[in-house]
Amino acid sequence: SKLDYFIEKRNKNFNYLLKKFKELEDYFILPEKTNKSTPSWFGFPLTIRNNKYIRRNDLIKYLESNNIHSRLLFAGNIIKQPYMIDKTFKISENLKNTEKILHDTFWLGVFPGINFKMMDYIYETVLNHIKTKTKFKF
Repeated sequence: SKLDYFIEKRNKNFNYLLKKFKELEDYFILPEKTNKSTPSWFGFPLTIRNNKYIRRNDLIKYLESNNIHSRLLFAGNIIKQPYMIDKTFKISENLKNTEKILHDTFWLGVFPGINFKMMDYIYETVLNHIKTKTKFKF
């Protein structure tokens, strides 16, 4: 009975964060829905564009120290998962994108209990971390 509300609220929260993080596209690869899709966003995935300036683990620790929880993306390079150790498989191309996801992607929450003030706090906290790690002016 709550599903429609949850989907609507998660999508609203996702779109709010997307609008905020557009200003930080120099630092993050932002999520995009695929053509002809209508996602119900589980979270707001961010991929660090250049880990020369920002390191995922440092950012996550900073977020945690400011009471903001995140999660690592449970994918990336699947051949590095313990299950794959004794498996036979073929790699047809390089795995640079899966490596990028493995090392530089994480999720921020969009669950229905988050409000705009909380999402502003998340954004401002990420922005503050970037300011301390880069020489760029905002």
